[in-house]
Amino acid sequence: MNERMIPQIEEKFQSVLIFGPPGSGKGTQGKFLSSAGNHFHLSSGDAFRGLSPESPAGKLYHSYAGKGMLLPDDVTIEIWHHYVMGLIATNQYFPKEQLLLLDGIPRTVKQAEILDRYIEVKKIILLEAPNSDVLVQRLKRRALIEKRQDDRDESVLKKRMEIYENETFPVLKHYDEALISRFNAEQRPLEVLRDILVSLCELLS
Repeated sequence: MNERMIPQIEEKFQSVLIFGPPGSGKGTQGKFLSSAGNHFHLSSGDAFRGLSPESPAGKLYHSYAGKGMLLPDDVTIEIWHHYVMGLIATNQYFPKEQLLLLDGIPRTVKQAEILDRYIEVKKIILLEAPNSDVLVQRLKRRALIEKRQDDRDESVLKKRMEIYENETFPVLKHYDEALISRFNAEQRPLEVLRDILVSLCELLS
């Protein structure tokens, strides 16, 4: 039997991308915005950290993440798409009713190109924080509070900052400049949230 019993989703997911270096508050703002506007916040970090270390995808992910390196792009998007389809299948994310707030993906130009098959980008929230030392200290505090092993090693943190500057920040050039809204992430989280809501109220309400 060649025909699928369950129809596949053909429409692209309406999405807002949240960009910024590690420690800039992408996850915090994503959670705020999902609660305030009934949107679905998906952190790629949470999705990948949730992989079973015994699964093939989990073994591959942990072998890269332990060195502060990124997964191959096609594998990253394949795992991400599989995860999103699982959210839809279990009635956690409703693509016709909710914006998908993406935090931590795409991280390379190739990922952005592959992701174009699946998402329509409505807006990009860019969290800017020029002082990388402030971000490293934030991440170390988070490591203590949340017991996140990947945030404890300063050399791994600095490697992640370098990857963002060299590979992830240039991804913004893949998108129309008019889609990008910039915010000062060195403010307190509620001040950043205020600025985002004022700027993007029409889209997010």
